[in-house]
Amino acid sequence: MTIREQSEQWEKRSLSPLAVCAASSRGRERPEEPCSIRTCFQRDRDRILHCKSFRRLMHKTQVFLSPEGDHYRTRLTHTLEVSQIARTIGRALRLNEDLIEAMALGHDLGHTPFGHAGERALSEVCPMGYRHYLQSVRVAQRLENGGAGLNLTWEVLNGIACHTAGREASTLEGQVLRYADKIAYMNHDIEDAVRAGVLSEGDLPWDVTYILGRGKGERITSLVTSVIGNSGEHIDMGPECRRAFEQLKAFLFEAVYTNPIAKGEEGKAEDVVKSLYAYFVKYPEKLPTEYKAVGEREGVHRAACDYISGMSDRYAISVYSDLFIPRSWSGVGG
Repeated sequence: MTIREQSEQWEKRSLSPLAVCAASSRGRERPEEPCSIRTCFQRDRDRILHCKSFRRLMHKTQVFLSPEGDHYRTRLTHTLEVSQIARTIGRALRLNEDLIEAMALGHDLGHTPFGHAGERALSEVCPMGYRHYLQSVRVAQRLENGGAGLNLTWEVLNGIACHTAGREASTLEGQVLRYADKIAYMNHDIEDAVRAGVLSEGDLPWDVTYILGRGKGERITSLVTSVIGNSGEHIDMGPECRRAFEQLKAFLFEAVYTNPIAKGEEGKAEDVVKSLYAYFVKYPEKLPTEYKAVGEREGVHRAACDYISGMSDRYAISVYSDLFIPRSWSGVGG
C-alpha cells in the first residue's frame, strides 16, 4: 500500500461522512497517474502554491493601494489568512483540510491589480464581463503552466468558482471557504483601516462589539465558533452572529470600502487598467507571446483581459508608464 493509499484509508476512517474523501474525487479534466505519496487534493494544493499566479499575489492590492508600510495586507497575506480560518473550521467539523487548503490558496489567483477597482474597470470594458472568481478558475485551468493549466480536481475548481457570490459550492469544504473569506477580509480590513487612521475600534457599532467582542481575535473566534456550532449538512452561522456579521459588513462598506480617504486613488487605478486594455485591444501584436496565442484562439478581448488581470500593481504601473509617460531625452553625446 502506498503512502497515498494509506492517507486515503485514514480519511475514510476519520473524516465526517459529510466530508469529501480524496479517493471519492470526481477527478480531473485530463486523467493522470496518481501520486504515490500525495492525495489528489494535496497535489492540487502543491500545484497552486508553486504556480506563478500565486507568487504574484504578494504585489496585488487587498484594500489600500500601494500602502507605504510593511504590515498592510496584500492579496497573498489575505489568502493565507483565509486558508488558516477555513482549515480551523474544517478541522472542527472533520472535513477534508487538504481540499479546503487547496481551494483557499487558489481562490484569488485571478484577481486583478488594484483590488476591486481593477475588477470594476475590467468588468466595464470587457465584452464578456469580468469576475475574479471565474478568472481564478481560468488561470488555474487555461493560463498557468505555459497554457497547459494546473489540471486541478473538480472539487477544488468548484470551491474556487463559488467562493464569493452566486451559486453555492457543491461541497461543505467549499461552503466553509465562502465563510472563511468573508470572516478574514472583514476583520483584517478593520485592522488595516485602523492602522491607516481611517477609523478606530471605537467607531464600530456597539451592538456588533457586544456580540462579537473587541479586537480582531475576539471577533474571528466568535464568528468561527458560530459557524462550527451551527453547521451540519449545510455550513451556516447562528442568527445572532449573522445579524452582527451583516451589520459589520454594511458598516465597512460605508466607513472603508467607499470611504473617499481610503479609496481616493482608485479612480486613477481604474484609468490605468482601462488604458492598458484599450491599448492592447488596439495593438494585439504588442502582447507577450503566450497572450498572442490566447488571442488567436479566443480573440483579442479575451487575451487583453487575461494579460492585464494577471498583472501585479507595480507591473501594471510600469507597463502604463512605458506606454503613456514620456521619457526624458538623454541625447547622444551629452
